[in-house]
Amino acid sequence: MLCAATATAPAQEVPYERFQLENGLTVILHEDHRQPQVVVNVWYWVGAKEEQPGRSGFAHLFEHLMFRGTERAPDSSFDDLMEAGGGWNNASTSQDRTNYYDIGPSELLPTLLWLEADRMQALGPNIDQATLDNERDVVRNERRESYEDVPYGPADLAFQRLFYPSEHPYHIPVIGSHADLVAATVEDVHQFFATYYVPNNACLVVAGDFDMGATRELIERYFGAVPRGDDVQHVSAPPLVLDSRRVHTLTDDVPFARTEIIWPSPPFLTEGDAAMDLIGELLAAGVSSPLVQALIVESSLAEEVKAYQSSSALGSEFIISALARPGVSLDEVEAVIEREVREFLANGPSEDSLFRQKALMEARILRRMESVEEKADLLNRNQFYFGEPDSFKRDLDRYRDATVKSCMEWGRRVLGQEGRMILRVLPEAPQSDEDPLATMPVMQPSPDFAAPVPERLELSNGIAVEVFVQNQLPLVELSLVLPFGSAQDPAGKGGFGHLAGQLL
Repeated sequence: MLCAATATAPAQEVPYERFQLENGLTVILHEDHRQPQVVVNVWYWVGAKEEQPGRSGFAHLFEHLMFRGTERAPDSSFDDLMEAGGGWNNASTSQDRTNYYDIGPSELLPTLLWLEADRMQALGPNIDQATLDNERDVVRNERRESYEDVPYGPADLAFQRLFYPSEHPYHIPVIGSHADLVAATVEDVHQFFATYYVPNNACLVVAGDFDMGATRELIERYFGAVPRGDDVQHVSAPPLVLDSRRVHTLTDDVPFARTEIIWPSPPFLTEGDAAMDLIGELLAAGVSSPLVQALIVESSLAEEVKAYQSSSALGSEFIISALARPGVSLDEVEAVIEREVREFLANGPSEDSLFRQKALMEARILRRMESVEEKADLLNRNQFYFGEPDSFKRDLDRYRDATVKSCMEWGRRVLGQEGRMILRVLPEAPQSDEDPLATMPVMQPSPDFAAPVPERLELSNGIAVEVFVQNQLPLVELSLVLPFGSAQDPAGKGGFGHLAGQLL
């Protein structure tokens, strides 16, 4: 009965006020007076998919540059002013959008709005070579720490390049390449800001404990001063279709071999996306799921297995990933995955198991709505994808309306296609067990050696001269040896001989 109550819980409705400034900025206001807290959440509709060839990583680079200060709030003032008032901030970048969010006590709201409006208007032209160089180095180091120097990171970095063709907007990962980041110029950065960081390409959400009228007045005053930019042309791409099975094998310094089987799947929030979310849970969430049972419980072939839908606006990927136990071949692991997927598509899940996953998914979404911070971001997300901020019921209904039949139709459409990519990561070949220092070498006999004999001369004053001749280099060295030292120092005059030598 508790599950039934959860599954049929009424849809959440989030009241809001939406308006648009003359410069094109969309504004969404939502009051939530449960706590004396406010959230300012800005989405710029630019992600890695908008980047030009040879300039990858720009959207993510801007996520860092946006905190570097303006003439009115220089250097670290953005963080300093916010933190001094008890607030904090962060940002994230995806293939499709970049979002910035600030959280703080209610009385900090005017400061948060002023800071966001100030950088929307003035940050781009304020970026100079030193700022670009510093943040570029930060991003390149993040690439090393997050991908290049972590287990399986190089494969995760190569995934999009291998899965998507070179002309697809998702071909290059969000983090970009070292070469493109190094090649970026200040002029490139200014142009990117002027193109995408404009009010008519952004949506501002304010949520929390505030006065609607006073806040609207502040927004119109601060953000209304930001000039409109040119209309932004966003990229698009047809759904990805793989016509064959592709296998790529990489090596890495990892303890377990890993396989990922990846299928093209429906774009984020479109028909079929929710079904694939549920199928991922049905296949590998929990000890009773078929993949966990087959690979871990019954056979001990794998250390870990998971299945999930990774969703984006222009297309998604459905991924089944498994770590093989030592000594187990990936061929064997993949054969079990293929068998379990075929059986799942043939028989489908039970009504009970689907009901449980739907209830868990609904609870997960509703829990996000408990947080004013999450709610603000979801309002922006709904505006971005649905054109309607209060699309929470529409989102929930994607899962509530799923049936065994609809899940099987989408499962067969996605997982039943032959076109897929298999990305394997194998442990690097182990080094030889032989210890090169285990055996001490045998001392060899010394070779015959005869020192060169100098030519001996004597000057008229009795000084003996020994001459060694070497013709390798056009250099001459003279060394004078006198037959006295500190042993000849007079009593009470230690160092006398050394001093005499210095004087010479």
